[in-house]
Amino acid sequence: MPIATPEQYAEMLDKAKKGGFAYPAINVSSSSTINSVLQGLSEAQSDGIIQVTTGGADFFAGQSVKARASGALAFAAFATEVAKNYPVTVALHTDHCPKDALDGFVMPLIEASEAEVKAGRNPIFQSHMWDGSAVPLAENIEIARELLPRMKAIHSILEVEIGVVGGEEDGVQHEGSNDALYTTLGDVTQAVEALGLGDQGRYMAALTFGNVHGVYKPGNVKLRPELLKEIQDGIQQKYGTGALPLDLVFHGGSGSTDAEIAEAVRNGVIKMNIDTDTQYAYSRSVADSVLRQYDGFLKVDGEVGNKKVYDPRAWGKAAETAMAARVVEATRQLGSAGHSGR
Repeated sequence: MPIATPEQYAEMLDKAKKGGFAYPAINVSSSSTINSVLQGLSEAQSDGIIQVTTGGADFFAGQSVKARASGALAFAAFATEVAKNYPVTVALHTDHCPKDALDGFVMPLIEASEAEVKAGRNPIFQSHMWDGSAVPLAENIEIARELLPRMKAIHSILEVEIGVVGGEEDGVQHEGSNDALYTTLGDVTQAVEALGLGDQGRYMAALTFGNVHGVYKPGNVKLRPELLKEIQDGIQQKYGTGALPLDLVFHGGSGSTDAEIAEAVRNGVIKMNIDTDTQYAYSRSVADSVLRQYDGFLKVDGEVGNKKVYDPRAWGKAAETAMAARVVEATRQLGSAGHSGR
């Protein structure tokens, strides 16, 4: 199916909230990993979100140049074309954009979508993330407040991070006390006062409840998904809304238990970012192909190797299938499997 229209994306998110499930949002960095996600979503009969970071966009553009906005547009163009061949609906999203990357990443992409919308077409990306977790909360919210009207005008959704996700992802790194890893109701109230509850434009909130990017061993991080419910209830009581007024995003979920994921989803998470686990699934397959067929991959002891083994299409297909299987697993954990609306 074609990439989601703004209306279809809104319907997807509403459907997840109403149905008590969440969509996997998979980070990609190549055409091959895009294909992996589309394969996995199709096998699971799940709609979903494909996203790219600043580092992923850099890689799409070519490692020898500095052109991440161009790389993001190339990602979107490829995904938009190949997604037509699959029976699911996907949205395109840009992940983690810190302040120092705004002018070279998200702002040019918003401008490109503004031109598309002015010409009567849909935006190129259905949502963008502003990651203000590294700046003071007041500045984080002020930048989000400035971005939101432009996002609304192009019929796209803004994602904001209120709190600090620990660990590191694509150069965005946070270290400090564990207290910083838990968003407070006061933090979220400040954001709602500035951004509204959808009246000024739709946004998703990445709140933090102990999450950490990357891989961590059980016991090293204390997740508190019940905190999300406490914040949702607090906002509901203060503003007189219905239950679960915020659209929430779960970052840094690698290593989370099924029970922790399920509780986060019950408390309003409708989008969960997945990167580390799918990276590993893809690369683990490549390593397996090399190590199990070493003498076919390499020209050992004067031999010629085996072209059918070292052809990138051979090990690439296996890697895509392995990553697709991890995508299927994510849809089952999040409850989106079988919920494709197309």
